[in-house]
Amino acid sequence: MVDPLAAEARRLRTVELLSAREIRRRLGIGKDRLSALLRDVPPPEWTKRPNAKDELRARAVELRGAGRSVPEIADELGVAKSTAYRWVRHLPLDPDPEAEARRRAHAHQMSEARWARHRTARAVAEAEAHTRAADEVGPVSVRDLLLVGATLYWCEGTKSKPWRRDDRVVLVNSDVRLLDIFLRFLAICGIDRSVPSYRLSIHESADAEAAARWWQAALGLPADRFRRPTLKRHQPKTIRYNTGEGYHGCLIVDVPRSRELYWRIEGVVTALGGGAEGVGPTEGEALG
Repeated sequence: MVDPLAAEARRLRTVELLSAREIRRRLGIGKDRLSALLRDVPPPEWTKRPNAKDELRARAVELRGAGRSVPEIADELGVAKSTAYRWVRHLPLDPDPEAEARRRAHAHQMSEARWARHRTARAVAEAEAHTRAADEVGPVSVRDLLLVGATLYWCEGTKSKPWRRDDRVVLVNSDVRLLDIFLRFLAICGIDRSVPSYRLSIHESADAEAAARWWQAALGLPADRFRRPTLKRHQPKTIRYNTGEGYHGCLIVDVPRSRELYWRIEGVVTALGGGAEGVGPTEGEALG
C-alpha cells in the first residue's frame, strides 16, 4: 500500500520542484520525517547554491601549477593559508629548479622587506650598548688582565684532576677575542706569543692551511710555532652550521714548562673564590 504522505511529498519535490523547507511547511512534518520520505529523490537544481569560491579555487590551482607556494597563493587570493592548502594539497610544487629558485628569491625578498628595518634598529641598539659597556670598563690595568685571564683559563682551559696531575697550561677555543685576551694575559706573565705552540683542531672537510694562516694574521702568531693540525672526522649525518669562509676551527694554545704559571692561575682563582673554603659571601657581603 502506497503511503499517501510519501506520494504527496515526492510529487511536491519532482513536479512542483519545492524546497525541503516549503514541503515541510505544506505537509506539516519535521525534517527527519521528510528526509525519510525523500531518501532517494534528488533536490531540484535551483536549490543547489553555487560555490562562490569556484573561481578562486581554479586560480589557486593555476598558481600552484606555476610553482607558487601555499603562503604565496593565500596572500594573492586573500584567503586563509589553510583554505589555500586544502585547494592545492593534491598538487605538488613544480620540481623545476628555475621555478624553485624563483620561489626562494621571492620569499627572500618578502623576508628582507619585513625584517630590514628591525635589523637596522637592532644593529644601532647593539652598537650603542657596546659603546656604553666600553665606557664603563675604561682602561684595562695589569691587575684587571691578571684577574680576567686567570678566570678565563679556569673556565676554558685544561685542568689537573686529583687522579691525574698535569699542571700544564693548555687552552682550546674558537673565539678570536677570547684567545687574544688570553695571549695578553700570558704577556703580562712574561710569556711572549712566540713561546707557546699552536695547533688547529678542525674538520677534515675544511682548508686547514688557510685556517692556520687566518689565525696567524688575526693574532700575530709566528707560523713556525704551528704544529700539525688535529683533523676531526666528517660525519655526513651531522648538521653543522660552522662551515664556509667564517669557519676557522679551534686553536689550541699549549704553553711549555708552564707548571708555575698553572699554579699562579690556580692561586688567583682561589683568591677570587675567598680562599680554599670560600663557597659563599664574606661576612661583610652577607651583612651588606
